[in-house]
Amino acid sequence: MSLYLYIFGSVLLVSLISLLGVFFLSFSPRFLEKLTLFLVSLSAGTLLGDSFLHLLPEASANSGTGLRMWLWLIIGLISFFVLEKIVHWRHCHIPTGPAHPHHLGLMNLAGDCLHNFFDGVIIAGSFLVNIPLGLATLVAIIAHEIPQEIGDFGVLLYAGYSRRRALFLNFITALTAVLGAAVAILLGAKITGFSDLIIPFTAGGFIYIATADLIPELKKETAIHKSLYQLISIIAGVLIMLALKLIFE
Repeated sequence: MSLYLYIFGSVLLVSLISLLGVFFLSFSPRFLEKLTLFLVSLSAGTLLGDSFLHLLPEASANSGTGLRMWLWLIIGLISFFVLEKIVHWRHCHIPTGPAHPHHLGLMNLAGDCLHNFFDGVIIAGSFLVNIPLGLATLVAIIAHEIPQEIGDFGVLLYAGYSRRRALFLNFITALTAVLGAAVAILLGAKITGFSDLIIPFTAGGFIYIATADLIPELKKETAIHKSLYQLISIIAGVLIMLALKLIFE
């Protein structure tokens, strides 16, 4: 199968996840809360597992454990922090506060465009290294995208958009991942060692999302049984990444 088919097939698959939000509307709030709790916990585990079991070992194998790898890891962490600050990026929950709902909707769409663009860059960059790394990163991004898209769809409904328009806008913003993938391919062709930069950068971004964004959300839940449920789900996410590592080796 062509490498480009893997890349653009993957980003289109991730883009189609934006349509999932409408299917969760029929679920009861209690069930949706449990599902989101599981998905967010699983997402944290897969992002950490992909970073430490796939991305960083690959980066180390390609360029050694030199200073440049760790610098790009830090750049990834800081970049995702700045990204979140600029667009008020929110995961897996509906923002509240004094802002007008319509403004929240526009803010959400702007943030999604930028976020999905980076998803495309990350997916393509991983496949440019090798297909197993690309597939592992794809799984991690899908696990993260599902709860996020549920939340994004809810934000747009809260902002006053109809279900059809919210679904359409969510899908259009998701397609910026295709643009991100195309940019990564062009950069990979023009910049020597592009993969050596994007892989630790991706790991830094994933570690930031998991530890600074998702896990703090999970820490808000203090009930013992729900906390245990979260822990099991996080471990399950790591084990999925471990299984992929063993399969591809």
